[in-house]
Amino acid sequence: MTHPGEITRRQLIRRIGMTAFVAGPGAGLLSACATAGGGEPSAAPATSLPASANPGNPFGVDAKKPLEVAIFSGAYGDSYAKDLHEELYKKAFPGVTITHTATQEIGTQLRPRLVAGDPPDVINNSGPKSMDLAALAAEGHLADLAPLFDAPSIDDPAKKVRDTVTPAVIVNANVSGKDLVLNYTVSHRALWYNAALFADKGWKVPATWEEFTALGETAKREGILLFAYPGQKGPYYQLWNVLYTAAKIGGNQVILDLDNLVDNAWNAEPMKRAVTVWVDIQTRYGDKAYFGLDHTQTQIKQLQNKVLFYPVGSWIENEMAKDKPQDFEYAIAPIPEVTGSDKMPYGAIQVGVGENFVVAAKGKNPQGGLEYLRIMLSKEGARSFTEKTKNVTVVNGAAEGVDLPAGLLSAARAQDRAGQNIITEARFEGWYKELFDYGTEQINVVMAGRITPEEFCANLQKKADDVKRDDSITKQTRGQ
Repeated sequence: MTHPGEITRRQLIRRIGMTAFVAGPGAGLLSACATAGGGEPSAAPATSLPASANPGNPFGVDAKKPLEVAIFSGAYGDSYAKDLHEELYKKAFPGVTITHTATQEIGTQLRPRLVAGDPPDVINNSGPKSMDLAALAAEGHLADLAPLFDAPSIDDPAKKVRDTVTPAVIVNANVSGKDLVLNYTVSHRALWYNAALFADKGWKVPATWEEFTALGETAKREGILLFAYPGQKGPYYQLWNVLYTAAKIGGNQVILDLDNLVDNAWNAEPMKRAVTVWVDIQTRYGDKAYFGLDHTQTQIKQLQNKVLFYPVGSWIENEMAKDKPQDFEYAIAPIPEVTGSDKMPYGAIQVGVGENFVVAAKGKNPQGGLEYLRIMLSKEGARSFTEKTKNVTVVNGAAEGVDLPAGLLSAARAQDRAGQNIITEARFEGWYKELFDYGTEQINVVMAGRITPEEFCANLQKKADDVKRDDSITKQTRGQ
């Protein structure tokens, strides 16, 4: 039975398939995405593979040719690939050999292989060590995925793959003018908390900054931090949080200006205000000890009810499933109203697509790589992923009937209330890795009080100016 204002699991799946995710991220989930580095961009074109007349094998895969798959073993683990998607590929091509690699050091391990011309065929480019997609595109390492999106769907050959996924997949596939990236999961990023604790204490989720700080005082008296983020491994969570707060204050144009390298975008008043209010929260209700913790350690602290709010995405529920106590109930909270006249109303959250996959253009079996992604985008491939990870994919209707956890249902209700008030994702994370990585360094510095919010903004603006002047860096633009 549902309560007023709630939605059912069936309604959740329908809305995920129908609502607009056009503001979704182009970067992978859990991706601080360190700059790949190495080599001068050759501006080589992406490899585009000819289509086959056979709808059952549209890329002309050689059934005898081995396939290599490299997976980031993070929040989702890697068994969904090894035990599910790879098995579906083997079923399609009996006798094929698949080499499976799982690592948390994607860039460290795979970048040298790409440069050497010996990459895996399929790469799940995610995690703190993920690779710079713009650089990979410029160097010709990424296969064109347009043939994948135009290929017949496995479930209904009368439909193209592009017609079976949420539209943000196609919007965010584009790097340097070509469709080079497949984002596979739906994500919701905001502040996450324990709904069971709030119910037990009779606490209300704060809708204004005044209510937020008042709750901070209440929590402090009980020895609980209002807020924390992982400074040692995961400071980009707080960089995201500041960016989304700035968008909440000044509208999505704030982030669009950052992405488009508009002059003085980092010095805009909404950015300064966002950094200032979060530094104040850290100073009054935080603990600098968390700067030395990684994301798992910080998330354990939250599970112990030592932290109320944590800025992260909806993958957290699966990531912490083994450690989560039975009386802990993940729920999502929008960023509170900051100024009393924010351009985006209370309830605005960031919703999008993430967890990116690419096919290596110079791999031994790019045709097999495209077919592997097509299998991932089948209903069986997507449903099996959701059943294994308790996270929803971009494939419309594929999770119908799957039992979903409370946190994801909470996120869906928040998305429903937000309507069209969706905070856009900062695309410079994938476009200009050097700038984003610098931001993840500086966010710790400003949150620790070693520089002022004005200095933080000035430092990031200088870095953005350097990127803008660097002719060796391919520039990207966006209009929405």
